[in-house]
Amino acid sequence: MDEFKFEVTESSGGERIDKFITNCIDSLTRSYIQKMIAEGHCFVNGKAVKASYRVKEEDEVSFSLPESVEPDIAAENIPLDILYEDEDVLIVNKPKGMVVHPAPGHYSGTLVNAVMFHCKGSLSGINGVMRPGIVHRIDKDTSGSLIICKNDLAHGSIAAQLKEHSVNRIYHAILYGVLKEDEMTVDASIGRDPKDRLKMAVVPGGKRAVTHIKVLKRFQKFTYVACRLETGRTHQIRVHMAHIGYPILGDEVYAPGRRSPVKCGGQVLHAKVIGFIHPGSGEYIEFDAPLPDDFRHFLAVLT
Repeated sequence: MDEFKFEVTESSGGERIDKFITNCIDSLTRSYIQKMIAEGHCFVNGKAVKASYRVKEEDEVSFSLPESVEPDIAAENIPLDILYEDEDVLIVNKPKGMVVHPAPGHYSGTLVNAVMFHCKGSLSGINGVMRPGIVHRIDKDTSGSLIICKNDLAHGSIAAQLKEHSVNRIYHAILYGVLKEDEMTVDASIGRDPKDRLKMAVVPGGKRAVTHIKVLKRFQKFTYVACRLETGRTHQIRVHMAHIGYPILGDEVYAPGRRSPVKCGGQVLHAKVIGFIHPGSGEYIEFDAPLPDDFRHFLAVLT
C-alpha cells in the first residue's frame, strides 16, 4: 500500500481536503481522491475525515492508496501531431493540456492512450503497462516534443542518453519581467520545497540542475527566451526561472498572483527542439516542434 504524508502550510489553509490532496498528488484525479477518502484512506491528525473537511495550517495529512492490479489501458483514437516515426521511435508534438501517461483515477485521454492506438502494440514495455513507450515526460500544461520508444532496445538507448544528459532539449518560454543578460546559466540544485510539499524549489542538498538561457526577444514587461536543459529535473525550467526572479508567464504554481495580459491556462512553456543519437542507426537526429497557436498568439499580443 502506498502512503503519503503532508503537512499543511499557511498558503493551503482553508482548502477542502480533497482539493489539497489533488494538488499534492497531481497524477490522481479529484474524483478518485474523493472515492478513496470515502473509503477511509485519509486521516488528518490521526482522525478519519470527509472530503468536505477544510485543512488548517500545520495539519498532518495521511493519505493511502490500496494495493491494486494494474488495469488494462485502452487504446484510443486520439489525433497525434507526429514529427517523425520509424520502427524504433515516434516523435510527437504533445498539445498543452494533455496528460502524458495514465494514473489511478485517470485512465483515458492521455498520450499513452493515443500512441497505443497509433502503434498497435509496438511499444517498449520497460516502464510497465501504465507507461508503454514512455521514456521521459513533460507537464500536462507544457506542450512540445516527446520521444516514444517502440521497442525495449530503443528505450534502453534513449534512457541511457537521458541519464548521461546528452539528449539536446531546448524549450521556449515567455517570462515575466525583462531579462537584462542576453545569455546566462542557472546552476542551482532542485529538491522538494520544505515549506510547501506541492512544489519543487532550489534547495541545499537537492539534485544538481543546470539551465542555459538565451534571450530571443524582449518586450516592455516580458522576455521571450530559449532554455537548454543540461539536466532534467522535475519542473526544472519553471523553478529556475522563478528562482532568478523571472517566472514563466501563466505559471500558477511558481508565479501565483502575477497579472497576465492574456488568459494562459497554465505556463507558456514549449519543448521546441529534441535531438539524440538514433538507437538503430547511431546517427544524431533532431526535431523541431512548431510553436502552438496560443503561444504564437501570446507573442503577437505582447509585440
